[in-house]
Amino acid sequence: MSNPQREKRLRKIAVAGSLEKLAAIRESEQSRLSAEIVSSPIHTVVDSLNELHDELIARTIELAEIEMARLGHGAPPVPYAYLLFGSGGRSEQTLNSDQDSGLVYADPADDGKAEAYRAYFAQLAAIIVRSLITIGYPPCEGNVISSNADWCLSLSEWEGKIGRWFAEPNWENVRYLLIVADGRPIAGDLSFGERLKDRYFNDMLGNPVIARRMLDNTLRHKVLLGVFGQLLRERYGDDAGSLDIKYGAYIPMVNAFRLLALSCGIRETSTLRRISALQHAGVLTIGEAENASQAFSFFLRLRLLATVASEDGHRVNTGKISRARLTKELVGPLKKALKTGKYYQRKVEREMNGRFGGR
Repeated sequence: MSNPQREKRLRKIAVAGSLEKLAAIRESEQSRLSAEIVSSPIHTVVDSLNELHDELIARTIELAEIEMARLGHGAPPVPYAYLLFGSGGRSEQTLNSDQDSGLVYADPADDGKAEAYRAYFAQLAAIIVRSLITIGYPPCEGNVISSNADWCLSLSEWEGKIGRWFAEPNWENVRYLLIVADGRPIAGDLSFGERLKDRYFNDMLGNPVIARRMLDNTLRHKVLLGVFGQLLRERYGDDAGSLDIKYGAYIPMVNAFRLLALSCGIRETSTLRRISALQHAGVLTIGEAENASQAFSFFLRLRLLATVASEDGHRVNTGKISRARLTKELVGPLKKALKTGKYYQRKVEREMNGRFGGR
């Protein structure tokens, strides 16, 4: 069924000729979606919001290519793909998410062109990142971003880096592997995304030791529910009484289902699609999948209701639910969802220990 409002929005983005117009479209569309967070089905809001982000980012990339040509650098010398990681890769961005990105381009035909390709895509990535900052996407605090040379590489360089991370699974390398697991191409030659996934899963499924290392990272963030069923709220400072819904509810479930999916060779990046795929693979029962989806969807809504702060001129989602929002009507369903989150943290630990041995 056609959606005239959606089609109109997509046309406006596709013909926007400046960053200022894209910023205005983003502001207008996000204001509309913000008003729907409480009343509309959360999947509708999240899907619409992330489609908006995808279209804005893709158009920004097109404008960056035009700017490169205007500067005399011509069109991209070889095919490439722009990658999103983090919540962008999972299609779970909030109204105020930052940039987590990378870029992969085709290998040069000979060594003589390698430096020219590297220079072109480094400059293109820098323009893309600056442009996205202009329309309201701050850079990743951890520097996982395409303007960082470590995340802007040729296909063979990316494949080599992934191989080295698997070969040397220290804490930092495992963190990078989990970041890349959520990656998806958003613009350019989308086949590059599948080729990187091919390399990733060949190494992942052929290296059972890595699952043990990933489990340690996966369990780092605990669900904020105490042994007596109480909410573990922030105790001090300006956020006293609030609850960190991002790291105390959302991220633990993201991490659990990502590792379960990876260990089964499931290539989905969205958490809800991972849950569905795990059910079809027989790892989750129908009841478990339904409970997990309901709890996770609840956390997605709460993330969109989290408080917003200003950092370096950008609005950022703090990931915290304010004390004022934690009403009696909310606390009951929240505790139930957190219990579900705890269940899946224990489940992923049991599954990984059962398959690959305990500590």
